[in-house]
Amino acid sequence: MTTILRARVAHTPRDPFQHADALEAFDDGAIAYADGTIEALGAFGEIRRAFPDAVVEDRRDCIALPGFVDTHVHFPQIAVIGAMGLQLLDWLDQRTLPEEARMADPAHARATAERFMRLLAANGTTTALVFGAHFPQAQHALFEAADEAGLRIASGLVVSDRSLRPDLEVTPDVAYATSRELMDRWHGHGRLRYAVSPRFSVSCSEAMLDACRTLLQATPGVLFTSHVNESPGEIAFVRELFPAARDYVDTYERAGLLTDRSVLAHNVHVSDDELGRLAGSRCAVAHCPSSNAFLASGIFPMARHVAAGVRFGMGTDVGAGTGLSMLKEALVAYHVQMVRDEGHMLGPAQLLHLATAAGAQALGLGERCGDFTLGKQADIVLVKAPRGSTLEAVLEEAPDWGATLGALFTLAREECIAEARVAGETVYTRTK
Repeated sequence: MTTILRARVAHTPRDPFQHADALEAFDDGAIAYADGTIEALGAFGEIRRAFPDAVVEDRRDCIALPGFVDTHVHFPQIAVIGAMGLQLLDWLDQRTLPEEARMADPAHARATAERFMRLLAANGTTTALVFGAHFPQAQHALFEAADEAGLRIASGLVVSDRSLRPDLEVTPDVAYATSRELMDRWHGHGRLRYAVSPRFSVSCSEAMLDACRTLLQATPGVLFTSHVNESPGEIAFVRELFPAARDYVDTYERAGLLTDRSVLAHNVHVSDDELGRLAGSRCAVAHCPSSNAFLASGIFPMARHVAAGVRFGMGTDVGAGTGLSMLKEALVAYHVQMVRDEGHMLGPAQLLHLATAAGAQALGLGERCGDFTLGKQADIVLVKAPRGSTLEAVLEEAPDWGATLGALFTLAREECIAEARVAGETVYTRTK
């Protein structure tokens, strides 16, 4: 049976960094879908005539957007959101790694994973590349919670063998064996995928990165994710640990870890040579603007990534990131590009693209979700202004879709997410 969702609708079926007409929007729109797959998109009257027997859901009080795609977020770190006054390496040592060590407790890990999935959906995120836990049982708990929640999640055991707390380190052999067990159990199960996840080159020897390459090559569709070029102190540490590497990117490149299934977070302090090699490998970058500002890491050189042809999506990077809302993250991206020398001027269409389709493409899901193109899955978030809110007042006066989307990115947050659907199935409904 076909369902028609009637609402105000907007998406970016084309890349607004390349096409001026990328945004497609309908004031009285409709998304028709059946068995989770989009059958038609357009003005409501036109879609209703094409599907006269369809069930109509009237949600004209909402704006329907593609489900948000978070390309970098840490599930153990919800509790450290707002840990102020520290830069990256001190933040990790003093606040974050102690919190991640708590994932050794199975009950705590399970409760954290279930809460994390609920909060992702409550923020309209239907797809995410999730940096996992250092402990196998905690990672199992994350996959179990994701499977129960019905979200599209890629994640994996975080592995390290140096420079961290001893309780977060394992040998490359142990890392391979435990990761392989998790991969065999969860990769391709429902909407789940596995992501090989060395924490960063600071905490991984060459032997550990070699073990990660073996894992990446073992199973089709497995992703690789880590961090790169986040802060000057981190980069200097990597230089000491890998004296034979020409730069930070080379630590992964020489290990055979850069492919079109790779996503590296941050890439703030990057050379032109590194950008060229990332573009050549088709590796994607997760742009995490609120985290980069919060830790004083720097501002993402977006214009240089666009010019070099490096693919990038957007990530909240909780817990250094300031919350799970991709709407908030888009506003921070706009802010920091506005103040950066040679920043990339961003408009509402580009922000929507970064929060949805760009992320889906970075995660290898561009043919499945990220916009409302026919044949893709009906991953939908319904955004509704609370009664009497500032957002409601601005939307009532918005003269066009640029103003409408600008208001959403500026004012809409978790309390504005009315519903989220994955493949047409409701995974979240606001109850208050």
